Amino acid sequence: MRGKTTINVCIVCAFLIFFYQANVVANTAFNTVKSHAIIANFEQLKEKLCGIDSDNNTKINGLPEISVIPGGQSIGVLTHDKGVFVAGSYDVVNLAGEKINPANAAGLKAGDVILAVDGLEINSDSQVKNLVLKAGASGRSVSLQVKRGNRFFHTTLEPVLCKDTQDYRVGLLLKDNAAGVGTLTYYEPDSDSYGALGHVISSNNCNSKPVDLLDGKIVGASVQGLSKGKRGQPGEKIGMLQSGTNISGTITKNTKLGIFGKLQEPLANPIYSGSIPVAALHEIQLGPAEILTVLHDDQVEKFSVEILKVYNQARQDGKGLIIRITDHKLLEETGGIIQGMSGSPIIQGGKLVGAVTHVFVNEPAKGYGVPAIWMLEEAGLYNSAGENTTKPAA
Repeated sequence: MRGKTTINVCIVCAFLIFFYQANVVANTAFNTVKSHAIIANFEQLKEKLCGIDSDNNTKINGLPEISVIPGGQSIGVLTHDKGVFVAGSYDVVNLAGEKINPANAAGLKAGDVILAVDGLEINSDSQVKNLVLKAGASGRSVSLQVKRGNRFFHTTLEPVLCKDTQDYRVGLLLKDNAAGVGTLTYYEPDSDSYGALGHVISSNNCNSKPVDLLDGKIVGASVQGLSKGKRGQPGEKIGMLQSGTNISGTITKNTKLGIFGKLQEPLANPIYSGSIPVAALHEIQLGPAEILTVLHDDQVEKFSVEILKVYNQARQDGKGLIIRITDHKLLEETGGIIQGMSGSPIIQGGKLVGAVTHVFVNEPAKGYGVPAIWMLEEAGLYNSAGENTTKPAA
């Protein structure tokens, strides 16, 4: 809206300039001198109205005064340092044909993290399964240490011999601490801050509540394979987490506009040697742009895209851009936008304009993006008044 208002004001300015210039021609030499003074004053007014600095012809209120290092690197998201994540529960049919849900009876909920079983620290769902089988065979219950948000508690599970599988079950759907592979969007060196993914990480699907990631972290990842997307079936990157890379950081926010936190080490981009400006929303243009992402190992590559639409009022769900992949190599290898590309930076005219977030399932060459300026506002690095709020890291 700001850009549109500026255009309208400038049209008025142009009309008034024409009016005064006509006056100059029509009047006497005395009036001409007087008119020049009026025009000089009007030029000052025009500078204020249109936001133009006559000395360097740049916008006063246009560009946000912040630059970041673009990302493009693949990352793995770990939801927590220890334990396994409760994704849900299910009924177990016992030998008598009765449906029993031990997980519900123990008070467990989706989003809980099981830290220990019978006093043993847990790092995988297979550990839980083996301990449940052992306890069931011995005819005893299992003791759990659980974290829910900032609260810790203990509870007890009663294994049930399942009629269908003939082994002991407790009705738990578990996930380990890897939430998946995504892409880093930017790194802000003054504060050591990063933004990634461009969308929220939720427990089950997009309508579920955000996962508590305050104990989580990001690590570097390499792409070991690609599953090509097609109509009705999104593709994906097959990634492997790498603990030995220089990408490692905390997660302080998990929001609809992405995940945010601090990196432990400075990050460089192999394509862009330094920081680039972040585009204001009204500076994003329809037309050619590029994205940075990884298709093989940890190599960041540049691919051509087209920005089709910009939605100024879509901040609530983050879907402020519609893009289309136009790069022949990328289309050949992936079919378009695939899972794992979330967070891939979108660059236009040397400025960071956004990040890839979602694919159109029935048209995988197209998808949504989130404007980068919204991500920086969400991270607290920039506010709507146009102020850079970054501070050097302590």
